[in-house]
Amino acid sequence: MGTTAELDAAGITDTGLRAAYARCRELHAHHGRTYYLATRVLPAARRPAVHALYGFARWVDDVVDGTGADGVPPRTAQRRARIDAVDSEVEAVLEEPTDPVDPAGAAREPVVRALADTARRYAIPAGYFRAFMASMRADLTVDHYPTYADLRSYMYGSAQVIGLQMLPVLGTVVPRQRAAPHAAALGEAFQLTNFLRDVAEDLDRGRVYLPDDVLAAHGADRALLEYCRGSRTQDPRVRAALAECAAINRDLYRRAEPGCAMLDPVSRPCIRTALLLYRGILDEIEAADFDVWTRRHRVPNSRRLRVALPALGRSLAARVRTG
Repeated sequence: MGTTAELDAAGITDTGLRAAYARCRELHAHHGRTYYLATRVLPAARRPAVHALYGFARWVDDVVDGTGADGVPPRTAQRRARIDAVDSEVEAVLEEPTDPVDPAGAAREPVVRALADTARRYAIPAGYFRAFMASMRADLTVDHYPTYADLRSYMYGSAQVIGLQMLPVLGTVVPRQRAAPHAAALGEAFQLTNFLRDVAEDLDRGRVYLPDDVLAAHGADRALLEYCRGSRTQDPRVRAALAECAAINRDLYRRAEPGCAMLDPVSRPCIRTALLLYRGILDEIEAADFDVWTRRHRVPNSRRLRVALPALGRSLAARVRTG
């Protein structure tokens, strides 16, 4: 089912707004292969909102870490100015009770317009988006985290709130506050898997998301990570630190898993698929003995299909049952 059918199912009729959602879908498909595949299991009417939330997050991430037209990353002052502009626009549109009829009054950025429309449709608290922007702003100046507690504070805005934003879209069969801790844990689990997979890339950006205290407990530090990156070789001390972070990551997935049963039945296969596929990336990292220096780990297509196809069947069955 394509973009047009999804937007029709969601009742999104305004031409400009449809284009904004289509842009979010493009960003989601390009940047979020694993989660985009899981989203295909959702009923069509709910997909545009997920595309908007994920597309916005990826777009802001590109504002922070992307390159300019010349292929060179902008200086910190330029990136800060861009984040300030995005922040102002997000604040302005989140205060609007409805999407402006006058295109001149709508968000200049299509991604922001789709985000604001989704936030209004599903009554998503504006504080979640403010927390997200605060964490993205931290990436401009913070290049390491002394403790895991410090990293968790960052991940509240960068990851936990993404799970919390999703809950109104997915729907729950229990009071939302009961499902919220599991949704937050899943967002954090996805983020930590990304950090483990992308240690080398993050170093290239000047950042380390493995906490200093975890590294130090195994005799490792930033300099040793940089040595491993430069030589494309593993060190036993770094491997031990990565293994500890992986154990934390597995515990997060365990804490998140009960939340799947708390979701609307038609949404459960989507989130269950995303959990299995993302945890599969962690499986691949562990199977490679935590070699994150010579490859970027991903779930093989054969495994992705083995997970996604049964989920699609469960999703269709749930739609029939709920009529």
